[in-house]
Amino acid sequence: MKTIGVIREFKQPADLRTPLTPKDCVDIQLKFPGTKVIVQSSPYRCYPDEAYINAGIEVKDDVSEADILMGVKEVPYQELIKDKTYLFFSHTIKKQPHNRKMLREILKKNITLIDYETLVWEGGNRIIGFGRFAGIVGAHYSFLMWGLRNRIYHLKPAYQCKDMADMYAQYGELTLPPIKIVLCGDGRVAHGAMEFLKKLKIHHVTPEEFLEQQYNHPVYVQLRSEDYYERKDGKEWDKSDFYKHPQEYRSTFAPYYKQADIMINAVFWREGIEPFFTREEIKRDDFNIRVISDVTCDIPGPLPSTIRSTTIDQPFFGYHPLLEKEIIPFENAAALDVQAVGNLPCELPIDASTEFGDQLIRHVLPFLLMEDSEDIIEHATITANGRLKPRYAYLSDYIA
Repeated sequence: MKTIGVIREFKQPADLRTPLTPKDCVDIQLKFPGTKVIVQSSPYRCYPDEAYINAGIEVKDDVSEADILMGVKEVPYQELIKDKTYLFFSHTIKKQPHNRKMLREILKKNITLIDYETLVWEGGNRIIGFGRFAGIVGAHYSFLMWGLRNRIYHLKPAYQCKDMADMYAQYGELTLPPIKIVLCGDGRVAHGAMEFLKKLKIHHVTPEEFLEQQYNHPVYVQLRSEDYYERKDGKEWDKSDFYKHPQEYRSTFAPYYKQADIMINAVFWREGIEPFFTREEIKRDDFNIRVISDVTCDIPGPLPSTIRSTTIDQPFFGYHPLLEKEIIPFENAAALDVQAVGNLPCELPIDASTEFGDQLIRHVLPFLLMEDSEDIIEHATITANGRLKPRYAYLSDYIA
């Protein structure tokens, strides 16, 4: 008998998501005979304790009897239980300083850590994640902000809506102005944003059309890295080389910032990649972007106007180009208005948790609870037996 424990989320502000819904817990026990699921009591989870109890799932404060413990965000090092297998987003693989102590404790307590972010198919694509919902909520914010900035309409943020359908319902009678939106990225987050734009029937145009034509209705262009970076030596574009040697490439984004009203940033960024634009460029008279929804929110990162991350209860700030500092949002025509919420999927916790749990059951648990025939779990395991796995040995200096 294997026991899975769904742990409570400890981070504040409270994260309402869960890796497994009440229905998921029941389904696991049916699909994987010999597996029991228990749930740690939580005052914050989007599904209350009673929903699990009513589904026949045991809810308790102490889940130390579980062999496998599943959460969403990082677990405080004081709460880690020794000799267990944990699955959560550890945010350690990029050597994030704030999680160094947690990883040290994981090794000290002989914990097997499987990170959702490192669960990938053979081709390298991630198996599981909340990126789709980050993109959806981030795209919604771009329209919400445009309404606030121009005082032409009012939309509720996603977290004030009952669910995703309620969020979309706000657009039913809304006539959107002829704005031009540039969406950067091609991963799960960007495709979530595209899903939102398609739902609103926003006209998708090519890069050439975006730069050369004007429209009497809202339009958007989706750009990939080859659309806004080029080799400094003029040689042919090479995506894999771009990420290996970003210092050899420069931004060619200028034509787009001269045309776009709104920017949605959904790119994968790594250190060494040149920003889309500089602070000096933001000061130019032909810098047209006035609303930025920075979904991926890397600091420092590709957007020099993203000077800090924001929170769900206070998602916006204004960036004054000449002063190069933060000001009150939506009050200065010369400023950029920015959202940089780092946990956007939390705004649609029920929808996000439902999809995540479904992915977990279909694509991860068969390898975790039965045979890891494709080494999916092996490749995603960061620590085991008190040591870093060879694939993650590069973290040695991080924890030293």
